[in-house]
Amino acid sequence: MSARRAIARVNLAAIERNCARLRAELEPSSELCVVVKADGYGHGAMWSARAALDAGATWLAVAGAHEAVELRRAGFGEVRLLVMGALSGVELREALHADADVVVWSEEMVHAVARIGGGRVHVKLDTGMGRLGTRDPEEAMRVVTLAAHAPEIELAGAMTHFATADDEDDPFFERQLEVFTGWAEQVKASHPGVVVHAANSAATLREPRSHFDMVRCGIAVYGMDPFGRDPLVRRLDPALELVSYLAEVKDCARGESAGYGRRFVAEHDTLLGVLPIGYGDGWRRALSSNGDVLIAGERRPIVGTVSMDNLTVELGEATAASAVRGLEAVLIGARGEQRITTEEVARRMGTINYEVTCALTGRVPRIYHRDGEPVAESASELRAPAAGAGR
Repeated sequence: MSARRAIARVNLAAIERNCARLRAELEPSSELCVVVKADGYGHGAMWSARAALDAGATWLAVAGAHEAVELRRAGFGEVRLLVMGALSGVELREALHADADVVVWSEEMVHAVARIGGGRVHVKLDTGMGRLGTRDPEEAMRVVTLAAHAPEIELAGAMTHFATADDEDDPFFERQLEVFTGWAEQVKASHPGVVVHAANSAATLREPRSHFDMVRCGIAVYGMDPFGRDPLVRRLDPALELVSYLAEVKDCARGESAGYGRRFVAEHDTLLGVLPIGYGDGWRRALSSNGDVLIAGERRPIVGTVSMDNLTVELGEATAASAVRGLEAVLIGARGEQRITTEEVARRMGTINYEVTCALTGRVPRIYHRDGEPVAESASELRAPAAGAGR
């Protein structure tokens, strides 16, 4: 039986193996930046960061200033840290005071950094993502020149982001790569010390020409397939397992129902199990009558509406003999020859694997281990990096 209503077990050794697998794709001169935004894609930012650095990552990346501040407060004081997202004036100040690198794409942004007291900047060229960055290579070069000559500023990086790297049949990736490569070569010619980076997890696994000086990997670090299919095919090791348990086992006669709206009405006498997990924990309502869980090593279907705190499964004849209160139920993970991946869950919901783990709420405790061996349960026991780690 699970010690709690639902638990996410995170295997730090799997994160370490995934980082090693990604580093094996790179030339020795290319660095691995691990993205730990959104609380490490739901896995826990601090623990994931520590595992990544232990496995050879040299940079960490987040989306916002608050995430950078939290990492510094947790003891990651000597690691190069990149804040990739848009920053308000207040957030820009927080990020720079946390000694984080920030992203700029206009001359006014460079001036804003200087007014705060200066810092390290990465100039972003929008080669087709259509979000942050300037689309104009000439403007981007003007920003590079300004940052390189401002006494308060260190021109640290030149970057872009791919829109379709995870679609291997889409030629737009090649167009973006061509545009960025030409611009980055100009930047490097004038500023050879700049770190050029573009590749996310998909690009890292897809195209060595996208690696440049550094890659920024997120989803693959956590053992999920950036192409949305099967992590094992990519030799990735899923790090997160989500489990609950049978809180109730009850007969359901033909014609009786379960759940809000009576979306499940038994067509024959059957046996139901109730799991104390629901959309309040991040197990989305879209999985109502649209998913399986593993009980006693067998797939059993979710039936009826997923509610905030509970869901119901039909146990069936094969499971009925062993169905007792307290029996473990696996929502993400493997038992025997059966496995349920985040990719499968995402397909059922019409979304991506990123959202499945990011959606897990704080109500689900994260328990950390290394291939089954427990590690410290308290966040205060997390070992901070040694001085100079990650440089």
